[in-house]
Amino acid sequence: MEKTFRDSMQWLHTWAGLCLGTVLFAVFWMGTLSVFDREIDRWMMPATRLAPASLQSVDLLARNLQPVTGASPQWLVLFPGDREPAARVGYRGAHGAMTYRHADPATATLLPDAGTLGASGFLYPFHYNLHIKAWSLGLWIVGLAGMAMLALCVSGVIIHRKIFTDFFTFRARTRPRRLILDLHNVTGVLGLPFHFAITFSGLAIFFTLYFPGVWETPYRGDRAAFVQETYGIHARPKLGQPAPPMQSLDAMVAEATRAWGGGPPQLLRVFHPGDANAYVEVRRSFVDDRVTMPVDAFYFDSATGAVLSSHSATPVMKVHRFISGFHFIQFDHWSLRWIYFVLGLLGCALIATGFLFWLESRRKRHAQLGWPGVRIVEGLTVGSVSGILCATLAFFVANRLLSPGASAWGLPRQELEMAAFYATWLVAFAHAWARPRSAWREQCFAIAALAVTAVLLNWATTGDHLWRALAQRPLWPVAGMDLLLLLAAVAALWTARKLGSHPARRKT
Repeated sequence: MEKTFRDSMQWLHTWAGLCLGTVLFAVFWMGTLSVFDREIDRWMMPATRLAPASLQSVDLLARNLQPVTGASPQWLVLFPGDREPAARVGYRGAHGAMTYRHADPATATLLPDAGTLGASGFLYPFHYNLHIKAWSLGLWIVGLAGMAMLALCVSGVIIHRKIFTDFFTFRARTRPRRLILDLHNVTGVLGLPFHFAITFSGLAIFFTLYFPGVWETPYRGDRAAFVQETYGIHARPKLGQPAPPMQSLDAMVAEATRAWGGGPPQLLRVFHPGDANAYVEVRRSFVDDRVTMPVDAFYFDSATGAVLSSHSATPVMKVHRFISGFHFIQFDHWSLRWIYFVLGLLGCALIATGFLFWLESRRKRHAQLGWPGVRIVEGLTVGSVSGILCATLAFFVANRLLSPGASAWGLPRQELEMAAFYATWLVAFAHAWARPRSAWREQCFAIAALAVTAVLLNWATTGDHLWRALAQRPLWPVAGMDLLLLLAAVAALWTARKLGSHPARRKT
């Protein structure tokens, strides 16, 4: 009975990893980069490389925004912080989509259009929806991969009876199959609690989508009532009548801040500007020393400045917001942020070595039987691992290579950057299947070349070379990005050299 159960877990572990490994690697890779998404934004958006400063005046910023927002039915301000020193403003366009710009908090003036989604607009959403928005399909695919990851964590412990013993018996000088399994065990055991918790928390964040019965049953399907009670959302319709002058937004922010005991705001949003029923939302910042992400909010009448509604989280919601805060890591703790980054990379290594162990354990048998399985999975593995690394670096290179306002084939600059990512990724998969014996080594060289090119282009286009960035504190995120790119180049060249010193033993 025990052997049958373990065999079933072996089957589950193998096929869950094989079928969803590509999605899992992409999710973990993009999630790892998203730990430093705001810092990558500053590398990709040179105009935002400002010294940290408080927003001088929301009222002044609102006046400066008026020519841009025009008749927009909604506009917002995301307040600056240490990780994002530029204020971010957004307004809803004619087609309902939000357009975002940055503003200098010291002068409350708009900065030039960055022309890029950056890491927070491209890499981070890719982490949870793969940029597949139709029917929420991307969210469902990532959710399925998340459930598979939980199953992989549990089944991995069950099938490896000596997993913790093997963790202390890493054999660097042994057969490739044994070495890969040891690496898989080490990365799995070292990151097991984190991988399980980060996956579970990611699923819990979208509980309204994945587990709708949780809220539909008690609220009898009334989503508006659920949202109002849990998140404190207050809304009222547009009247279609002209509004009196708007009261001071700075005064509203000050009142909310006093109520929160000095807690700073994260967001200010104006609904129906210019209408008699206009109102203002102010939400508390979650960038502080607490893991829990607050949902504290105030709603003010635009014309009178009177408080329409206020909200703070219920006990149950606080638990959910703690889980969310653990996953989003927006709290101010640099040591933990680096730990998250390293553990995220361990998760990537865990998935990659799982692929490689499957290949090494079946390569000989598949070759003898003439089965194409290894050839297919090997191309899938190369494209999933080194391929997405090449694509990400191509995204960075395109960002520094394209001039402001660039366009081609009817695509604006930000879509050209995304096109560079997807085109490179597709080429990496095609290359992996076309040249299976040398794909790993050649793509390692490509990673090194792209990483160094990105660093040189940042220097050439902004003048912020590594030594200059290290010498100025506001540019430390830029220096960190350059250093990690150079480290990636060194690691890729070392890997390519190792692969070159052990030529292929067999034809795949």
